[in-house]
Amino acid sequence: MSNIALMWKPRLIGTAPAAPTVPEGVRIYAIGDIHGRADLLEQTFVRIDADLLRHPIANPIQVFLGDYIDRGPKSSDVLTQLINRGKAHRTVCLKGNHELYLLEFLRNPAILRAWGQYGGLTTLLSYGLRPSLNPDEEEEGELSAGLQRALPKSHHQFLSSLPLSYACGDFFFVHAGIRPGASLSRQRDDDLLWIRDEFLSHEELFEKIIVHGHTPVMEPDVRSNRIDIDTGAYATGRLTCLRLERDQIDFI
Repeated sequence: MSNIALMWKPRLIGTAPAAPTVPEGVRIYAIGDIHGRADLLEQTFVRIDADLLRHPIANPIQVFLGDYIDRGPKSSDVLTQLINRGKAHRTVCLKGNHELYLLEFLRNPAILRAWGQYGGLTTLLSYGLRPSLNPDEEEEGELSAGLQRALPKSHHQFLSSLPLSYACGDFFFVHAGIRPGASLSRQRDDDLLWIRDEFLSHEELFEKIIVHGHTPVMEPDVRSNRIDIDTGAYATGRLTCLRLERDQIDFI
């Protein structure tokens, strides 16, 4: 576990500045973009379980920031792991833009032309389908129908019920980020799933510290108003887990 000293801008509580916190008795484990790396996810579960064994707490919550599928080789396995994890632990699984593509492909096969550029073909492979490198319109329809048959009901229910955000204490968890100038309660779905430049370049405080993924970084990017924990797991082999407890932040 590595401890990170943060230079938080003061947040006034009453008359005294205070660091952002999560409620007493709560510990958050936030996990960045997985992208089909079932092996790294399993290793992260082992680290979390070991941490909980060493340091029990009343209310541990595991928050996953979306983009579970595509690019890496085991998208189907990742969804199964997350579903099973939620049966024995309190988990919050957020929707990423890649999950949006899969659901849209079931309705609109032509979306594969775009989805394929973002690693969608590896997801189809993980469900036992065999797409060509450049599917034509007929093959797109066949693949969509094939995925509909191959997708377990539990996976479809999981993907269809993913929330877009989660708030705890002074932290707001989301896949991509938020639109500066709009309150957290009035954010657009597209921004929560896709935003980059306007959010990343914003240096002023938001209502809460935004914990997000979506934009890969070599190391977790910890700033006074946001924390990016997408460390490009599918390519780098590094899946980041952020640990928040009281006013302490570290990574395991």
